[in-house]
Amino acid sequence: MKDLRRLSSRGLLRMYAAVMRELRRRKVVRSTNNPVADLAELLASRAFKLTLETKSTSGFDGVGRDGTRYQIKGRRRTPENRSTQLSAIRNLAGNKFKYLLAVLFDEEFKVEHALRIHREAVRRHARFSPHVNGHILTLKGAVLQDKMVEDVTTRLRTAARI
Repeated sequence: MKDLRRLSSRGLLRMYAAVMRELRRRKVVRSTNNPVADLAELLASRAFKLTLETKSTSGFDGVGRDGTRYQIKGRRRTPENRSTQLSAIRNLAGNKFKYLLAVLFDEEFKVEHALRIHREAVRRHARFSPHVNGHILTLKGAVLQDKMVEDVTTRLRTAARI
């Protein structure tokens, strides 16, 4: 690999754009935005045999063969930011999904931890934030002990062989 320190900032951005374009061509990601959400959706769809919805579908991201709806959230943790807070879960009261699949990645996009969380457990442990107009769930403390939360890390790691 090239010594990245020798590249200009513009050169690094061009390389990033090329990498994102190639990942999209390979269908690893579905957009050219931050790849965390797309990668979490891909791995979840493989691990649980989900059909992914279009990006404009509100309230859930994938549907299982039995019709079960899943919301999928991903978070990439780095040495500078070890937070396990997921992005906002909108319209939780609308019952659009049965399970939330939460995938934590390490800095190099390897699956660190993955959980399948029943909607009722999300309701118990998430807090509403008027600022983002959604519920915020952090994957620590009581939520990790909830009986309606299943560790699916091995399943997602197996699906991660891309």
